[in-house]
Amino acid sequence: MNVNCATNTWRWTNGVIFCTGQPMGVTRSQNLVTNVELVVEWRHLRSGGNSGLYLWASQRSIDELKTGPGPFPEGIEVQVLDHGYTEQYERETKKKADWFTTHGDVFPTQKAEMTPFPPAHGMRSFPRKNLSKGVGEWNHYYVRAVNGEIRLWVNGEEVSGGTGCKPAFGYLCLESEGAPIEFRNLRIRELP
Repeated sequence: MNVNCATNTWRWTNGVIFCTGQPMGVTRSQNLVTNVELVVEWRHLRSGGNSGLYLWASQRSIDELKTGPGPFPEGIEVQVLDHGYTEQYERETKKKADWFTTHGDVFPTQKAEMTPFPPAHGMRSFPRKNLSKGVGEWNHYYVRAVNGEIRLWVNGEEVSGGTGCKPAFGYLCLESEGAPIEFRNLRIRELP
């Protein structure tokens, strides 16, 4: 499976996918998938970076991105946040950051659905253990998405996920949400 990195925002050089973070949006796989294993390493290049991986992004929502309501598709997001994002959020909103973490949340977006593994906040699965590293350090994600269930391992340990995902068929996407990020060693294996 190939990743479409045709825009100026995304570059693939020497096995590293670099994104400037602007404009916000996604780059998607060329093929639709159902059951899949995905391995990728990522690192934020600036404190407070925000990015993610989308699984099972719907064709309709991808089509709508060209003309539609926002920069992100409907699907299941595997969050990729830098720890500085919490401080930035609390400083800017004057609210406690109790509805997200920076260690591997998994959650549905738009009209997608998922029953989260505990601990959870609404439909958002929080990691059972805080394992992601800070800005400039490489993190390793292993995602297994099979028959509507997603499981996430961060730096070698399973931490979060959910079942009953709808949709459970669609595109894989890398997200661009305002800050520079790098991905490397991206491997995708479709499963029966």
